[in-house]
Amino acid sequence: MDKVIKNGTIITAFDTYKGDIGIEGGKVVMIAANINSDNAEVIDASGKYVLPGALDVHTHLQMPFGGTISADSYEAGTRAAACGGVTTVFDFALQQKGDGIIQTAEGRNKLCAPKACVDYAFHVAITDLRPEVLDEFKAAVDFGISSFKVFMVYKKEGLMVDDGVMCKVLEKAKEVGAIIAVHAENPDLIDMRTEQFLKEGKTSAWYHYLSRPEFVEAEADIRAIHWAKSLNTPLYLVHLANKQGMEEVKRARDEGYEIYAETCPQYLHFTSDVYKREDGRNFVCSPPMKGQESQDALWQGIKSGDIATIATDHCPFQSYEKDWGKDDFTKIPNGCMGIENMYPYMLSEANKGRLSFNKVVELCSANPAKIYGCAPEKGTIAVGADADIVIYDPNKEFTVSKDNMHSDVDHTIWEGTKFNGYIDMTFSRGNLVFKDGEFLGKPGWGNFIKRKARV
Repeated sequence: MDKVIKNGTIITAFDTYKGDIGIEGGKVVMIAANINSDNAEVIDASGKYVLPGALDVHTHLQMPFGGTISADSYEAGTRAAACGGVTTVFDFALQQKGDGIIQTAEGRNKLCAPKACVDYAFHVAITDLRPEVLDEFKAAVDFGISSFKVFMVYKKEGLMVDDGVMCKVLEKAKEVGAIIAVHAENPDLIDMRTEQFLKEGKTSAWYHYLSRPEFVEAEADIRAIHWAKSLNTPLYLVHLANKQGMEEVKRARDEGYEIYAETCPQYLHFTSDVYKREDGRNFVCSPPMKGQESQDALWQGIKSGDIATIATDHCPFQSYEKDWGKDDFTKIPNGCMGIENMYPYMLSEANKGRLSFNKVVELCSANPAKIYGCAPEKGTIAVGADADIVIYDPNKEFTVSKDNMHSDVDHTIWEGTKFNGYIDMTFSRGNLVFKDGEFLGKPGWGNFIKRKARV
């Protein structure tokens, strides 16, 4: 064996137990009460928790948007991921008009492969559904792309699809063993409310929230779920942030439909009050943070099992770019950071007793791996799985600052947030990539994950 992690408390989505983990060739090859560590590097995890690495299945790295490009390159974003215990990153590849699905993925892979510090995968966002693109869905699944995204919003940006296109992709995805992820907001209501606010001279970040409040997201959630139920197709709702949408997800799941809801740490920690702050523009993302009732509903959704995954929607922009909208919220690039904060935040909440550590692993690791075709290699600690492992110190106190983060962004919305417990080490396929606050990995280490079709 190459390495043995000894004396830790191993935590998966289903189990918590003391044990040693033997690693060889990037894989977990043995789990036992006491492994003979002769000739192996020994990592002592006494008093610490040993967890599977997280999967962040919703990021936008090097993404053109709002007149600029998101601030984290593939290198910076995956470096930050490693330092936050995220060992697999899913990025969105946006189809350009005239391009195919595999062509889109291969184009992004040329950018990502030389730079990725951890393993990675792609969702392809469908924006130009020509007949030949619909016919390519099966080939894309065989290629390893088993998930696609559609936007119900961003009409002016050329990303939005109409209900007819959405229904076509839902049906085709089910046929070929893929799943559709949906960004649900109502663009016409957003445009109408935005126009009215600008006419009235209401231009602060607070009006970003009021231009797309709870009911604007909820209407689109309900519509998306309606189509999925009507067609009896699986559906994955990204970045769910509102109470009514949460209630609709629960209703559909109680009726037996395969509906998955993802939410994000920013919705669980912040409310729409952040948009009243002097730096409120830094929190502008879509959907925006909502009111306290919605936040409470999301936590209840976690408790009930109706929230399936936690991801970040990591799409940060530099503060000077956010400042473009200081006097006009429509000019603020939409997106926040979180790839380095997701796992530590959720584990800290578990350390405070808000949920179990097993539930955190389920939300951040096991469920994303299962839903998106990465299991059993990812998402758990088991013999045969990739040695994507996090060692977590429940007694370490940590305060987030832009100075102790590892991305290329010049600020963080998490500034000053205190975590109870923090990550000591991250291993990506057995390779130590983070230890005691320092990134130890290298660009190009990450592998493209060819994902399996759903059955």
